Amino acid sequence: MANACRWTQWLSLLALCSLLAGCTHVVPREHHATLALHDARNTWLGEQAYQALAEQSEPDGFALLANGQEAFAARVGLIRQAQRELNIQTYLLGEGQTTRLILSQLLVAAEKGVRVRLLVDDIGAIGQGDRLAALASHPGVHVRVYNPLPVGRGHMLARVLASVVNPAQQHRRMHNKLWVADNSVAIVGGRNLGDEYFDANDSRNFADLDFATIGEVVPELSRSFDLYWNHGLAQPIERYHQVTDNAWQTLNAELEGWLDDNADSEYFSELRRQPRSAPPWETLHWGQGLAIWDTPGKLASGMPEWRDTLLGDLTDATELNQRLVIISAYFVPTEQGVQYLTDLADQGIIVEIITNSLESTDTAVVHGAYAPWRETLLAHGITLYELRPEQEAGTDEVMRVPGASASALHIKALSFDDQLFVGSFNADPRSIYWNTEIGVLARSDTLMQAFNELVAVGQEPSLSYRVELTPEGDLNWHLERDGEMEVLTTEPGSFWRHFNAWLSHTLKLERWL
Repeated sequence: MANACRWTQWLSLLALCSLLAGCTHVVPREHHATLALHDARNTWLGEQAYQALAEQSEPDGFALLANGQEAFAARVGLIRQAQRELNIQTYLLGEGQTTRLILSQLLVAAEKGVRVRLLVDDIGAIGQGDRLAALASHPGVHVRVYNPLPVGRGHMLARVLASVVNPAQQHRRMHNKLWVADNSVAIVGGRNLGDEYFDANDSRNFADLDFATIGEVVPELSRSFDLYWNHGLAQPIERYHQVTDNAWQTLNAELEGWLDDNADSEYFSELRRQPRSAPPWETLHWGQGLAIWDTPGKLASGMPEWRDTLLGDLTDATELNQRLVIISAYFVPTEQGVQYLTDLADQGIIVEIITNSLESTDTAVVHGAYAPWRETLLAHGITLYELRPEQEAGTDEVMRVPGASASALHIKALSFDDQLFVGSFNADPRSIYWNTEIGVLARSDTLMQAFNELVAVGQEPSLSYRVELTPEGDLNWHLERDGEMEVLTTEPGSFWRHFNAWLSHTLKLERWL
């Protein structure tokens, strides 16, 4: 979290930043549009999607991608299957084996004549500028960064210092995650680009969730990409890093060399051992989808009204009479949200929440803004589950994170009775007010059944703590370990994590989180 802070010893640097910041938001000369639908039909992916949809009465098809390796394989598959266009939007571009393979495959696709557009939030591209510039030197690859600063691009500390000139503007980020291939198949959800999102990290991996979708909702997702791509806040990487002619060839050689040297890594070997999955159009849940996203200009304006955000659109598009399920990696309900949730519970609506425990979260300051509300939520009959960092052997792999010593929740999903929303939106003020977000709201009976099975797995005591309120008003954490039920009367977590959570609450950072 890039919060406002004062660094008086850097006043001269900040003055320079102030002069430079005024020239960052110039509308790019080029206006790019997504592949037209009639052209998309002439691609292999477009024809496969068309044939699958022709056999159905519903306009859209959806697949839940809960397994990290399957989610990665789906993305690589789309790169290899695309014939005309790939549009990729991400908050974070991490370093690691999965990112190297994806960048290598993007260059292969561009060499085949596929137009590649990659849009990365500028915070998520820190330290990656030269590599992105080399990628963009290929005539078929276009790279833009969102809400950029011209200085402090090489290191997070330098970026924080540069951001002090206008902290509110730099706190606003593009959090969207979207893949669209040939305007025919799309992936939307919680995963950034990085090993920890695809079960490829040795120390910590994220349990996450995506929608893979075909149908009428895909052109709408493409439209959202075009709006962001052509917005003045999206700037070509060439503005900030020198693009040397044919630098992509050097980058490609480096990537191929690294991939050859690591072809027998445990992760890549496991991917090769996995049976080739059926095409998504053979395993989809059929229903109706609605693409919902924040406007790109949300970043440039003042604090919006919540009704004018993705949350407002989502509220207008849903009905709630029986059951609300919230799975959110970062859950900061705020006083207004707690009032809303407890009112629902008091009306007899079942409210279930799954989020990170203090032990598992990668941002303890967020936990500090959530924890004080637990007693109130529980007192009204709302159920709370907090993901544990350790994984019990034999736990169902639908949500389990294999291969790492610790895991954390990164899923962003909301279900309203028979409607399911999956996207980049967390249940916190940052997603409502500060970030732009995107997702798809779907109505499908079989999809809801699959999601409810996922929820049941996430609530298992071998995977998550169930937080309960004692008659004396204290909190207990119920879990299963080695087949035996246990009850903890003190919240698990290190002193440092408890301190960070306490500090966040004490400093009242809730509105920034």
